[in-house]
Amino acid sequence: MTDVKLEFFEPPAIPGFGAAGGIAMRVLDQTQSSTADYKLLGEINDRFIAALEKRKEVGSVFTFYASDYPQYEVVINNDVAMQKGVSIQDALNNLNILIGSTYEQGFVRFNQFYKVYVQAWPQFRRMPKDLDDLFVRNEKGEMVAYSSFMTLKKSQGLNEITRYNLYPSAAIQIVPAKGYSTGQAIEAVQQVAAASLPRGYGLGWEGLSWDESKKGNAALYIFLIVVVFVYLVLVAQYESFLIPLAVVLSLPVGIFGSFWFLQFMGLANDVWAQLGMIMLVGLLGKNAILIVEFAVQRRNEGVSIKDAAIEGGKLRFRAIQMTSFAFIAGLLPLVVAHGAGAIANRTIGVTGVGGMLLGTVVGVLVIPGLYYLFASISDGRELLRDETSVPFSEGELIPKTEHGVES
Repeated sequence: MTDVKLEFFEPPAIPGFGAAGGIAMRVLDQTQSSTADYKLLGEINDRFIAALEKRKEVGSVFTFYASDYPQYEVVINNDVAMQKGVSIQDALNNLNILIGSTYEQGFVRFNQFYKVYVQAWPQFRRMPKDLDDLFVRNEKGEMVAYSSFMTLKKSQGLNEITRYNLYPSAAIQIVPAKGYSTGQAIEAVQQVAAASLPRGYGLGWEGLSWDESKKGNAALYIFLIVVVFVYLVLVAQYESFLIPLAVVLSLPVGIFGSFWFLQFMGLANDVWAQLGMIMLVGLLGKNAILIVEFAVQRRNEGVSIKDAAIEGGKLRFRAIQMTSFAFIAGLLPLVVAHGAGAIANRTIGVTGVGGMLLGTVVGVLVIPGLYYLFASISDGRELLRDETSVPFSEGELIPKTEHGVES
């Protein structure tokens, strides 16, 4: 077979959510014209696809729309059909049954239900010329050949007419290029649409692409919420607004390691990478808390800020290295995963390994310095009225006045 184009698509990330993986979308004719110009829609769709293929974020593009699909048009001579006593409605219904099929009834036999369809045998409806051998019964009960009042005419037209939100549409399936996520590809599609689609034509998203196109900067907001939540928990733990910044500001070291490893491995910053980074907030934050917690305790015992930071870094160094590298070793099977879901496993594994490796090696050297900086700023200062550095659970429940009288 010549002039055959083959396209391969992965299954959808969520089974049943769309027909295939990648990006599913439609070009919509929103001109609201009384008669849709399907040929013009096809031309605009072809130009849009040509512009998409020039973008580096787009790997392959395939459209199901064809306005010049080879067809046969059935031409009926109404006058001749009436002379032969043939009802046009009966002729078309009968032709639909012979060429297509119709469900008549069903029956049960041997405890199994069987459906009965009426249809011409395949050998009598294989080629267009086979229509010359088909007959329909007229009003007198006589058999009349279709060829006596019907002819076939070669033509070109739509392979199917589809609408999306009541607009005539052309379906397009896109696979992102290697190293690019669907989010980056969607952004590229939106840019190409803004530059190439004429007025009155727009985009419609389908399946997972619809949800992803609506999310906007949701991943960034979620990440910020996670960081703020961790910060507020540490504020309550350390009774300070500045000391927790030593923990929070140590996180970018590990996040940078995640991005660097993802780029080195040729993986995309997709939802799996973002989940891995949220996981890193807890893991890297735990390492920082181990150092800062001990330094705060030593400071409360009267040790200088500098000595407390140094002792915290020295004492917790081996414990952090052992637990962190044990975690990294546990992630290595994900980094080299194969088979179904390998890309998702590799992405989350590489994100965790890169973040933990850089955060563990470099972070433990940065955290004591961050503690020294913020502890020096907050030492001896109160951001709130009646602020105390002694946790409520460790102090006296009922304070006393200078004369010993309970207040």
